[in-house]
Amino acid sequence: MVISGLIWLRSYHSQYILNRKIQIIERKFDLFNTILEARRYEKNYFLTFDRKNIDQTLNYVNAAEEILYDILSKHSKYTLAKNLDERLIELKEYKDSLIKLLKMQEDGHLMVPQDVIQLIQKQGRIITSELEEIVKKESQFTRDLIGKSRMIHLIALAPVFILSVLVALFLIFNVDRPLKTIGNAIIKIARGDFQNIPEIHTGDEFESLVTSLNSMIKELNKRNKELVQAQKLASLGRLTSGVAHELNNPLNNISTSLQILIEELEDEDLEYKKELLIGAEKEVERSKEIVKSLLEFARERSLTLRQVYFKDLVDNAIKRVTSQVPENVTLKVDVPDDIQATVGPLGIERVLINLIVNAVQAMKNGGEVTVKACKQKSDSGFCFQVIDTGEGIPKEIISKIFDPFFTTKEVGKGTGLGLSIIYGIIEQHSGKIKVSSEVGKGTTVICFLPYDQPE
Repeated sequence: MVISGLIWLRSYHSQYILNRKIQIIERKFDLFNTILEARRYEKNYFLTFDRKNIDQTLNYVNAAEEILYDILSKHSKYTLAKNLDERLIELKEYKDSLIKLLKMQEDGHLMVPQDVIQLIQKQGRIITSELEEIVKKESQFTRDLIGKSRMIHLIALAPVFILSVLVALFLIFNVDRPLKTIGNAIIKIARGDFQNIPEIHTGDEFESLVTSLNSMIKELNKRNKELVQAQKLASLGRLTSGVAHELNNPLNNISTSLQILIEELEDEDLEYKKELLIGAEKEVERSKEIVKSLLEFARERSLTLRQVYFKDLVDNAIKRVTSQVPENVTLKVDVPDDIQATVGPLGIERVLINLIVNAVQAMKNGGEVTVKACKQKSDSGFCFQVIDTGEGIPKEIISKIFDPFFTTKEVGKGTGLGLSIIYGIIEQHSGKIKVSSEVGKGTTVICFLPYDQPE
């Protein structure tokens, strides 16, 4: 830093000297040009002997004398020529000779002696040539000084360049890399990947920040495990409660029918006994259906993938549900013929069947069910929708509809596993499903499926 400071100080001094030299050159050029003008009028005088020319010569000599005085008083310290006092004496002698010539003319001398003419011309030549030489030397010195100044600037820029490179390297290795490491780690944390950030040994705030973040990640891992465990217990509790509730009603009905049969065993009313047994059998079937749905929900499904036209799957699903559609409900299909995807056909058909049946059952007073599909702009997959004009779903329960055993239907009308199974099938296809609904206007279920499944 000391060397750099000295270089900059030297550069400033050179600039200051250069500025003064330029001022001196300007004044010396003014002086030289003024003398040249005086010489021009001097020559004209000796050609014409017109007094006006000698007056003009004296005017220019007086101006040159003032300029030379100005140079000596303001710039003598910085001028290259140190004999300007001698030039001033020469200029005064030249001036005196001109005044003498003028006086001779005023005294009536018609002919100017030849020695006077030669003296004035000689004095003019001497002072002109000397001033020209002074200006040349001063100009050359200034050019040299500009070259040196340029070199000093280049030398002064070298430490700045080296310092800039060192600062850039410092920022890359000690700031940029740690920041990128921390940034990538934060992105992973946002995605749910709670892995520790690799340690960095910079000995500054970044190292402390990484340590703090790793402590936070450790705490997040701990809390995440506790949350997962709590969710598992909550899900298990809901599942157990749902199974108990769903099986309790048919078992109660079966138990009641059997108790009545035992009490009325000796009674001869066979028709009544037959009715009780038929009712018990229906409750057994209902229990079997509940267990079947539960097994279907819990079973790990394997996909048998096949490339199919989605319109064919929709047509098949509608054929299978036609018998369950009342006369006051209209089915409408708006599906392009060219949507083709690799899916598990049975699973997607089941999704369509369940969604259409749910939509039909949501319209107790009739309405319209529409199945629509369209290609996505991203070309990665397509969307299909099942839209009804039924009662709609209240906002407070719309977030629960995919929960196992959650249903808004009457007891005995459903298990509450249908939408959970649909959710699992769509998720298995790497798709997405969401529901939008407005009470009194209807519900729209939107599903996205990719054209191709990952390996």
